[in-house]
Amino acid sequence: MPPPTGTQPKVEEDELALETEDVPVNKITSFNGRLQQFLHKGTADSAPSASSTTISQRRINTTNAEYKPQVSDRQSETTMSSPKRKKTVSQTTASATTTSPRSTRSQSILMATPPSPIPKRKRSKPTPKLPPTPPLAGPSATESLLRDTIPPNLILLLVGVNPGIMTGITGHAYAHPSNLFWKLLYSSGITSIRHIPADTYKLPALYSVGNTNIVERPTRDASMLSRAEMDAGVPVLEAKVAAQRPEVVCLVGKSIWEAVWRVRHGRGIRKEEFRYGWQAETENMGRGHGWDGAPIFVATTTSGLAAGMKPAEKEAVWAELGSWVVNRRAEIGMDAVVVKDEVVVKEEV
Repeated sequence: MPPPTGTQPKVEEDELALETEDVPVNKITSFNGRLQQFLHKGTADSAPSASSTTISQRRINTTNAEYKPQVSDRQSETTMSSPKRKKTVSQTTASATTTSPRSTRSQSILMATPPSPIPKRKRSKPTPKLPPTPPLAGPSATESLLRDTIPPNLILLLVGVNPGIMTGITGHAYAHPSNLFWKLLYSSGITSIRHIPADTYKLPALYSVGNTNIVERPTRDASMLSRAEMDAGVPVLEAKVAAQRPEVVCLVGKSIWEAVWRVRHGRGIRKEEFRYGWQAETENMGRGHGWDGAPIFVATTTSGLAAGMKPAEKEAVWAELGSWVVNRRAEIGMDAVVVKDEVVVKEEV
């Protein structure tokens, strides 16, 4: 039904006034421009904020295809749609909308994904303590491959404390490279050449020199032996000497003589009573059955771990023993010479 004629000029004037506004009018979505009348009328009565008026005009005067959300729209929408959220939420959303659509999408995904829980560090289990292993594989601590070389009527019987670890494994006397035994035998004249430990069992035939120990149990060094072990070896040593009757017994180390003294005298030897070299005739070893026993010579230890004496002092003590051995071999007509690194024993009757 057409409108009354009295109101027609007013509508045309309003349409002309709308055409002069800066905001374009879309007649399709604004009911041929009539909806704008109510918007302008509401503006005069109540003055809303500039941001909300602008948003309303843009949404009304544009189609869905032409409308593109602006940054200010998103900020205001976020703020108005979630009044219960804290201000930090709107600030985060505003900063996120300034980036590109792809980055906005990736950021929203990251924000939506809950953070992965931090794995708890497992307590490391304490490393179990393993029992100490011997440095070299070989016989047990109570066994030794070293054998006595005590044929009857030797010129000299050398008595050591006990075998070292390497000696117990190889079966060769004084086998450790740091031991000075073979060097002192040569420098004193007891042997004609400097032998190696593998020649242990050649000494009786070549020089009439034998070897034994007061304790058979091998250890890393002699300090690991107890006094009871040392004292228990004294009667065993006495029995060996009495059975084989060597001319002289050399105790290689002060500790052996101290053990013999304790067993014989029932007390430790005093400092003023001790001396290296030849001992009193009353102290001869293996006495009995019509035999006066073998004189005792106390020599220095040959261990490389013992640093109580200088090498020159040790050589002087051993030189005294070596001088007697050389003279004794000459008396009985036993001479040893070296031919092409081989020892040949001459016996003269």
